[in-house]
Amino acid sequence: MEKNTTTREYPMLPLQGLVVFPRVIMHFEVTREESVRSLTAAAAADKLIFLAAQREDGEGDDRTYRVGVVAKIKQLLRTSEGVTKVMAEGEYRARATEFRFDGDHPVAVARRFPEKRVKLSEEEKEAYLRMVKSLFKEYAQKMPHAPEEYISSIMSSQSLESVFDNIAVSLPADVESKQELLEANGIDEKMTALLAILQREIEVLGAELDIHNMVREQIMSNQREYYLREQMRAISRELGEEESGEFEANEYLDRIKAIGLESEYEKKLIKEAERLSAMPQQSAEYGVIKTYLDTVLDLPWNITTEGKTDIAKTRRILDKDHYGLKRVKERILETIAVKQLAPETKGQIICLYGPPGVGKTSVAKSIARSMGRKYARIALGGVHDESDVRGHRKTYIGAMPGRIINALIEAQSSDPLILLDEIDKISHDYRGDPSSALLEVLDSEQNVNFRDHYVEIPFDLSKVMFITTANDISVIDPPLRDRMEIIELSSYTREEKFHIAREHLIPKQLEKHGLKLSNVRFSKTAIYTIIDNYTREAGVRELERVIASLCRKSAKEMIEQNTDKVKIDNAKIEEMLGHRKYTDDVVSRTDSVGMVNGLAWTAAGGVIMPLEVLINDGRGNVTATGSLGDIMQESCRLAVSYVRSIADEYGIEKDFYLDKDIHIHAPEGATPKDGPSAGVTMTTALVSALTGVPVRYDVAMTGEITLHGRVLPIGGLREKTMAAFKEGMHTVIIPKGNKPDLDEVDDTIKEKLHFVFAEKITDVLDVALASDPRKAKRDTMKVGF
Repeated sequence: MEKNTTTREYPMLPLQGLVVFPRVIMHFEVTREESVRSLTAAAAADKLIFLAAQREDGEGDDRTYRVGVVAKIKQLLRTSEGVTKVMAEGEYRARATEFRFDGDHPVAVARRFPEKRVKLSEEEKEAYLRMVKSLFKEYAQKMPHAPEEYISSIMSSQSLESVFDNIAVSLPADVESKQELLEANGIDEKMTALLAILQREIEVLGAELDIHNMVREQIMSNQREYYLREQMRAISRELGEEESGEFEANEYLDRIKAIGLESEYEKKLIKEAERLSAMPQQSAEYGVIKTYLDTVLDLPWNITTEGKTDIAKTRRILDKDHYGLKRVKERILETIAVKQLAPETKGQIICLYGPPGVGKTSVAKSIARSMGRKYARIALGGVHDESDVRGHRKTYIGAMPGRIINALIEAQSSDPLILLDEIDKISHDYRGDPSSALLEVLDSEQNVNFRDHYVEIPFDLSKVMFITTANDISVIDPPLRDRMEIIELSSYTREEKFHIAREHLIPKQLEKHGLKLSNVRFSKTAIYTIIDNYTREAGVRELERVIASLCRKSAKEMIEQNTDKVKIDNAKIEEMLGHRKYTDDVVSRTDSVGMVNGLAWTAAGGVIMPLEVLINDGRGNVTATGSLGDIMQESCRLAVSYVRSIADEYGIEKDFYLDKDIHIHAPEGATPKDGPSAGVTMTTALVSALTGVPVRYDVAMTGEITLHGRVLPIGGLREKTMAAFKEGMHTVIIPKGNKPDLDEVDDTIKEKLHFVFAEKITDVLDVALASDPRKAKRDTMKVGF
């Protein structure tokens, strides 16, 4: 027995999946910070550290084995990845009596655990050596990739301790088994435990070898089966018999010849069909070729639809499906007329753009129905891979044709109407640019020979009518935009929404909810109330959702109250939907100084935008509030400069810009506002505030001004005039340059409103101001004279 059994503290390092033995050098890595601190503490002292393995189960101190090894740190290396590499040599066994923390790292209170000295006879030593070497030799024969030097060093060793150490450290046994070897006391116990573990490992390796041989035999069996099938196939050919694969190949050959392709492409397909006939059905390549031939032959090479050329019938279908949309309908009728006169005309590319919900996608379906063409839709929103348009090359696993080819197969016609929906939502990345791939598709001069990467045979797209939709054409690539005829679908006016709701949405939702027009009656005022106070949008999607909600609530009321009729009026709407979500625009009903009714366009339609000007004594500061954008800020400065130029003519103090503070405000400050069309409104309000002359409350206006007082045209006239009509205006002042745009304004509005066409700002002031400040000035001058 060794006498040095003094108890002391050692920095401790618990090891996962690793057992260290005395007299053995070990290499391992450490990542936990507390373990790194233990290594650092040991290295700073006498370099001795207590290494103990951890159990796979257990918690706290019970997880760590009490018997471990005191090792000497030979080398520490900290890598840039935060990993500490350790080389340590086991010195002696030790048994821990306590685990605790010393500051920031764990320590073990342990003392040396000396090994029991056992005196073996030479015969016993020789017996142990022979048994261990015999089992180890059998183990090494079954262990793959065992180093020869390692095996020979053990087989040539005559020391029991050396043989034990070399085998124990390299055995791929679990932690529990290795810990058993470490704790064995005396060379006899150690060798007995080692023999048991070696025997178990030999049995495990034997089982693994049996499994490996079974798998190998299965593979060889499959190869043998393939070889026999090839022999059977050869015998079938000798006997003149055909297999099912050859029948398929012959069927493909007949279909290929029936298409009537050019000789070059027909030979290519025939070659693929012949490859198919010479290939076993179990082959992976067989499925690839078969899928390719099916895709190519499913294309509508010679299939066309007899499109309608009856313009009157087409007009009736379009009018029945959609209210309004005059420009779109006229364009389609023009196409049909040209087709009737020139049947060989190539397909057209039309882009319908406008805000969401105005019917761009649904009108494409109606166009296809009215023209008697097959319809296919391709959703381009979020597409960022060129292969989505042009397909993948056949060399790739899982290759497939692009969306254009798939749409043609779906339509089963070579002249369908294909809708490219949301063309402004496509993007691009490292896999290519879909916009560039669409350049060929949407060019009637190039798409005669459209070549998909998967099909590899040109297909004529010139007969296809392409219709694209977009919300914002400014984000479409200019070369792509240049290939399309742009038709704008602006937001619906109040009257258009009324007719759409009454003629389309209400009947559709009643039918969808199992109701009839006789069950639920919508009053005229109720429909206007829904449009004005429960929706605020450019299209009619939200309007349809509100009508659907009323239909559901009506169905519930009919069942609960056992009635068959429900009348939807304003009171019923508030009962079913709650208080009104949107209120009417705040418009003054009396002539006011410095307050003018401007007209503005929004994505949800036109609105009245009151503009207020207040003059106070001050130092010439101009303040603009109400979330005005940069362009409206410039319009403010422009209005002040112009009013200075006409100050003398309108009786305004010439130095008002020096001793007066001007505050210009647009109500509803939380709503951002911008655009040049408020120029005439600001100038009129400023002149009114400086002269004290009121502005007529029943006048609304819109227009951009120049520094010299000219009134320039604006956009959104149809929506703006609808807002003026809705708010009860009598007179609307618009730029003279917008006079031709009145053709797009509803006839009812043109009858009810009086339009004034302004060429200069003085034309606006003459109509908008309740009295003429210039006349008042002349009268004052006469009295003074």
